[in-house]
Amino acid sequence: MGGAFPHKTLKGAGAYGTHPVPKKGPLIAFLLPAFLFLVLFLYYPFVQNILNSFSDITGLGAPARGLNNPWFINYATLFTDPKLRTALGNTVLLTACTVIFQVGIALILALLVDSIRVGAQLFRTLYFFPIVISATALGLMFNLIFLYPSGMLNQLLGNLGLAARGIDWKDPDHFLFTMFAPVMWQYVGFYFVILVTGLNNISQDLYEAAALDGCTGLNRVRYVTLPLLRNVLCTCLVLAITGALKVFDLPWVMFGAGMPLDQGWLTGTYMYDQTFNRGNVDYGSAIAVLIVVLGVLFSNIANRVFKPRDDI
Repeated sequence: MGGAFPHKTLKGAGAYGTHPVPKKGPLIAFLLPAFLFLVLFLYYPFVQNILNSFSDITGLGAPARGLNNPWFINYATLFTDPKLRTALGNTVLLTACTVIFQVGIALILALLVDSIRVGAQLFRTLYFFPIVISATALGLMFNLIFLYPSGMLNQLLGNLGLAARGIDWKDPDHFLFTMFAPVMWQYVGFYFVILVTGLNNISQDLYEAAALDGCTGLNRVRYVTLPLLRNVLCTCLVLAITGALKVFDLPWVMFGAGMPLDQGWLTGTYMYDQTFNRGNVDYGSAIAVLIVVLGVLFSNIANRVFKPRDDI
């Protein structure tokens, strides 16, 4: 009567006492459909795409006529195709602009909105609103804005006396700005919402402690906010890089078929043109593999440069 009843400690319970081991059956039942969905609609098409890049396929929906001769001809063409070099150059530039302007502007807006109490929800809604608009609709809207010679922007510049004759915003001197600006504008709100969520997770006690030590204003942002946002910023950078590599719909609506003069290609639009317009399915598959490889490479570089930390 004097001794306590012995408890059976389950394996793996550790110092926290006895806990029932959860059954894994229900978990597997929930995870298996999602896994099968990924296998069927992501991994299998990707593996098939790799196989197509080595095959001789000359029409959309046409069966492969065996392997190419030589089998690596499409990947060799990647190094000699001048249009692909143009597409890669434009895509790398777009990726840099995305990291600097999209994430940078989103960070500034998030810091400003987080510092106010009245109207913060209104600004969150306004900045996020472009994300819910179809990219096709945005492309048509920006075509009207940049229309030559009587688009909205030219009319505004003309009324201000800055460009009386109008500017062709899609000529070789201006097309990069015209292509990149709508993409920058559309996705700023996406990263803004992610960063605002990260800011909301920072304890106010840390800011109060910093204020007691005289750390306010920009110093508070530098020494408190940014270090605690490091992991969130890393996530935004990876998403921005991978998103820039595969952007397609908005530039295609505004600059279909590589206009002007085959200088407006991106990797996504050039892959689409080769596959669906020209019927070079095997070469388009090789470009798709290249996009995936670049996405993985650039994402790993971003993760190494802005390495997430487990202690924050």
